[in-house]
Amino acid sequence: MPSNIEFDNAVLLYGAGKEAQSSRKFLQNNYPDLKIYVTADSGNIDIKDSEIITPSDLPKAIEDGLFSTIIKSPGVSRYRPIFLMAREAGINVTSNLNIWAENYRYNKKVIAITGTKGKSTTASLLYLMLKSADMDVGLAGNIGVAPLEIADKHKVVIFELSSYQTADMSFSPDIAAITNLSPEHVDWHRDLEHYYADKLNLIDKNISFPVALGAGAIDNKLVLNAVRDEERILFPLDEDLENELRNGAKDSALKGEHNIDNAIVAAQLALAAGAKDKDILQAIKDFKPLPHRLEQHEIGGLLFVDDSISTTPEATIAAMNAYKDKNIALIAGGHERQQDYAQLAKELAKSSVQILVCLPVTGDRLASATYSSAPQIEVLEAENLEMAMQALATRRARIEVVILSPGAPSYNQFRNFEERGDKFVAFAKDLFEG
Repeated sequence: MPSNIEFDNAVLLYGAGKEAQSSRKFLQNNYPDLKIYVTADSGNIDIKDSEIITPSDLPKAIEDGLFSTIIKSPGVSRYRPIFLMAREAGINVTSNLNIWAENYRYNKKVIAITGTKGKSTTASLLYLMLKSADMDVGLAGNIGVAPLEIADKHKVVIFELSSYQTADMSFSPDIAAITNLSPEHVDWHRDLEHYYADKLNLIDKNISFPVALGAGAIDNKLVLNAVRDEERILFPLDEDLENELRNGAKDSALKGEHNIDNAIVAAQLALAAGAKDKDILQAIKDFKPLPHRLEQHEIGGLLFVDDSISTTPEATIAAMNAYKDKNIALIAGGHERQQDYAQLAKELAKSSVQILVCLPVTGDRLASATYSSAPQIEVLEAENLEMAMQALATRRARIEVVILSPGAPSYNQFRNFEERGDKFVAFAKDLFEG
């Protein structure tokens, strides 16, 4: 039974998703008599053996001392006033990730990866590389399983972490990576300054563990300030190995220069963890794209690319560049999160995009920027994804590839990016097959 943390009173789970389910299972297994409360801002709450508290009742619950610990899900901003109120009342606010560290961190090699984009692919590649090296390795975080699900099952643990998770991460990894850094999730972090600080909390430590930096991070002053000592930065790959990696990627499922950069970062981490060149190259060969990350579907003589996981303009630029030799129809836009589309509009002017279909709500700003920067592109504004696909079906003769790379979250019209991607493929089959 875990012994590094004690729950001396009831616990509140704030959130009811995958991590909350994992936290409930951990508490049930190790503290079966503990009283559990749960709250969530939206959606159904289905947490076994728990009592629901509505968000509006939380201040009174805190005042009454109903619980001594809050386990916060990543999607719930740590900057909400309710958590300050809780801390002032002496209530511990923690996370699934931090509870994992308090119970299972000892004697594990932890490799943690974050970045605005590319972290999922980098983590997946690293996992394959270490598996090829016959290491006992597990993958957790945003991909793989929740941290407490992985428990102490593996000697090496790879964590793929969002800024939501690094923000209040209370422990240090043995090796870390920052793939890149650009604005995202400003609403969650209160402002851009806090976003950068929360993201870089992963490496901004007095402990001198090695850090790999992607091409989008290596010259970033904020990243370098967080590194503190440049001797922590892992050396570039040997030129021969990098050439072999690039050649191997040509015949692999890795698409685009951005994924080559992800593979290079993964290789640096793998070497630091003890893998060999052959393990790296085998992983490149074995790699399969993550669901909804440049996932290709050939339908009706056209190529449909599901990049629904794209939530930043930078990810959309990378998707366009991966198919720059094709006539592209791009579908973009989604939930408002204060994204800046100026650079994306400039890149559109240089791209092979023939048609841009903009979705609510950020698509309105992208359309305006594109009218100015790339007047040669036909810009359409659609009320929803189905109407976007219907519009493209009447223009199919002009395009070779249709890319859904929204550059924004999905929450305004879909439950999540998975549903958005699945709908994209379903509409393609309905409208373009036959």
